[in-house]
Amino acid sequence: MRKTTNAEAGASWLSTRNVVMMGLLIAMNIVLTRVLSFSAWNARIGFGFVPIVIAAVLFGPIPAGIVAALSDILGATLFPVGPYFPGFTLTAFLIAVVYGLFLYNKKHTMTRIALAIAVTQLLFSFALNTVWISILYSTPIKALFAIRITQTAILIPVQIAVVSVMLKSYGHLLARRAVA
Repeated sequence: MRKTTNAEAGASWLSTRNVVMMGLLIAMNIVLTRVLSFSAWNARIGFGFVPIVIAAVLFGPIPAGIVAALSDILGATLFPVGPYFPGFTLTAFLIAVVYGLFLYNKKHTMTRIALAIAVTQLLFSFALNTVWISILYSTPIKALFAIRITQTAILIPVQIAVVSVMLKSYGHLLARRAVA
């Protein structure tokens, strides 16, 4: 049996099957984020994080980041809420990378899941996206922080519960799919 090189192993997510799966996850993310979520001008509550977590578990940090970034760009193009702002794409990429760092090829413990979600929600969704909204709409950042803390307080426990149940229920299938 031939031994695979690091270059081959690192690009294994580029198989046709995996690229198709990533495309499906992008489509799922767009629908869950842009169509089936509750949105106000500065806050969005929905389940668009689920396909990104699946991408992170299946493919790792960088491919998940690509899925998230492409989802953001395509979603903003197909379903614009305001002007396109690349800062949100950067945030989406970073969130997916963090999920990948915490969840790819690792045991899915409650602590690991909670840490991944706390980091993504507090550093990126709350802090960084609030800065982007402040820049984009020339809104005082302190006022935005006061409003967006509620969204973060709601989303952290909801995401922990959803991701925990999903990985506990379907983690074995995702692990088998990633190896195949």
